Amino acid sequence: MKDKTDFSGLNALIINCTLKKSPLPSHTSKLVDVSKGIMERENVKADYIRFIDHDVPPGESPDMTQQGWETDEWPALFERVVQADILIVAAPIWLGQQSSVAKKLIERLDGMSSMTNAKGQYIYYGKVGGCLITGNEDGLKHSAMGILFSLQHLGFTIPPQADCGWIGEVGPGPSYGDTEWQGKPIDPPKGFDSDFTNRNVTFMTYNLMHLASALKRQGGYPAYGNSAEEWEKGKRWEFKKPGTGSS
Repeated sequence: MKDKTDFSGLNALIINCTLKKSPLPSHTSKLVDVSKGIMERENVKADYIRFIDHDVPPGESPDMTQQGWETDEWPALFERVVQADILIVAAPIWLGQQSSVAKKLIERLDGMSSMTNAKGQYIYYGKVGGCLITGNEDGLKHSAMGILFSLQHLGFTIPPQADCGWIGEVGPGPSYGDTEWQGKPIDPPKGFDSDFTNRNVTFMTYNLMHLASALKRQGGYPAYGNSAEEWEKGKRWEFKKPGTGSS
């Protein structure tokens, strides 16, 4: 390619919202590996969390031990979110929508969303978000819609083609990356030869890196007009209700 972009210096975090605890195999993790591999080849540091392996209760408080739970690993995991320029939420489809674990992750992200960065903006400003979906039923775009809306609402920036995924034939059957089904071998592993999936995961990954790189070079978003801290300090008076300002 003529335009060779240097992505070194970027940090990405992929959070896999599978319902399966380690060491059980996760089909979603196999598609995660494709995106993660692209980023690592482009010298992006790619961190990975299997969310269900951690003791993270549901809730909207930053630390749920203050709400009666004995333990909460979320505050420590959140520090890895803070360090990331790119966040990819990876989730399987159940009943046509993203997993309950993915919904819990969004809720815990929301619980931190009133925090601010060094500019006084909400904490996720300047970070880029995307999602990766796998399953054996309809719901890929519906799941992506819910996840990406939530991320942008919390302050993440969403590039073009920020989602990718794979769904097999509707109903019981092999899942992404399976090497056999009902005793019969599958070669190559299921889904690995899908041009549609391979194209979309590639485009998603590069678009996330391009946007994150651009935002990082310019120091994120200017704080003019969007600083939560300035708003709370009394800048509300600058806001004029419709019909009260000059035309």
